[in-house]
Amino acid sequence: MEKFGDFRDLLVYKKSFEQGIQIFNLSLNFPFDEKYSLTDQIRRSSRSVSANLAEAYRKRDYLKHFLLKITDCLGENSETLVWLDYAKAHNYLSLEVYSQFYSLNEEITKLLKHMYNNPGNYGVKI
Repeated sequence: MEKFGDFRDLLVYKKSFEQGIQIFNLSLNFPFDEKYSLTDQIRRSSRSVSANLAEAYRKRDYLKHFLLKITDCLGENSETLVWLDYAKAHNYLSLEVYSQFYSLNEEITKLLKHMYNNPGNYGVKI
């Protein structure tokens, strides 16, 4: 195994993957009329964080490509937060549940920013 291991070993990957799983389960309770709007969008954006992270990790030979994919992760994670805001505004989730998702989302953002600001720590060739 290489020095930096697999992307699945990264804490940020584990947390973003878990966020995607939790959001999918949460969205099972959204109203049917939200199927092609809120439900679909929040599922896609939450899953895109871990998917883009996997791509970023495989592009470590190229700093600019790596940073671009991490930026994509940050964008998708922010989009997920917006959909959570909508879900809360429509009372599809309680303030307590929203707060838990918000905290996880913010933690993922901090970890992604660390990757962006310290690419060498993740095996990126600088």
